[in-house]
Amino acid sequence: MNKPAHVADSYSFQKMFERGRLTLGVFFPIEAFQRDEPTMRNQEHLARRAEELGFAALWFRDVPLRDPNFGDIGQVYDPWVYLGWIAAQTRRIALATGSIILPVRHPLHTAKAAASVDQLSGGRLVLGVASGDRPIEFPAFGIDFDTRDALFRENLRVIREVLAEEFPTVQSLYGSLLGTADLVPKPVGRMPILVTGSSRQTLEWIAEHSDGWITYPRPLEQQAELVARWRAAVATVAQEEFKPFTQSFYLDLADAPDEPPTPIHLGFRGGRNFIFRFFDALRKAGVNHVILNLKYGRREAKDVLEEVGQEILPQLEAS
Repeated sequence: MNKPAHVADSYSFQKMFERGRLTLGVFFPIEAFQRDEPTMRNQEHLARRAEELGFAALWFRDVPLRDPNFGDIGQVYDPWVYLGWIAAQTRRIALATGSIILPVRHPLHTAKAAASVDQLSGGRLVLGVASGDRPIEFPAFGIDFDTRDALFRENLRVIREVLAEEFPTVQSLYGSLLGTADLVPKPVGRMPILVTGSSRQTLEWIAEHSDGWITYPRPLEQQAELVARWRAAVATVAQEEFKPFTQSFYLDLADAPDEPPTPIHLGFRGGRNFIFRFFDALRKAGVNHVILNLKYGRREAKDVLEEVGQEILPQLEAS
């Protein structure tokens, strides 16, 4: 099998992203929970059901240390270990990190882990990366929090080079590869790498050095304006190449299909009819993928997954 030469040809990219189309993914933990104490029960079953229902991706957080004041610990388990575990439970759904904190990890370790998951899963990995936003973590790793922007750029450069080249010569703040050793395995093809938030970089830098952008929910008009700015930046640095726009979204799906919306933290509570209309408006604004977070839901996550999968996804696919 020939390796995809372009990121748009990779399995994971095609599974998640298409110009003019909106797909849905879901963050682990796939459950509602209080504070930062998810149960992590039945996650394998829910992951398989998300795949069966047609969700495009499962998303994994990187939270190295618990900060009780932050109130979010992700899926608790190490992202690479958990990625390997869930990859073995599924077959077709894309696997995405949202996001690996580059400055606190050596780029060779990150590159080897990412390529390993990609190979073992059949090319299903999308690597979301970030500079980190939890000051409490950085001293524990001996890293100056204020240097994370430069470390992020350097780290990403090394990852790109060692994933793409055989026996590369790479000089960096993290060490030297002199063309006499190689990082293996390589990914199945060109692995999609998405930058999260600003990661303390300019929009133009992100457009040039990433394969897409992950950002946060905003009021619809503001998000549409940001999508337009993103498209303009991509057109400037990538000659009209398509680079997707992804956002997260906290969802509390009401029982009643017509319940009107109520704002919650970075999302809405509402019935499925409103939620579909909102997602369709995001699609028309140019958003390509929405990552659902069910932390603040009042219903069982399995029921929300079923309703979104059976009632909302088919409408989005027909749009």
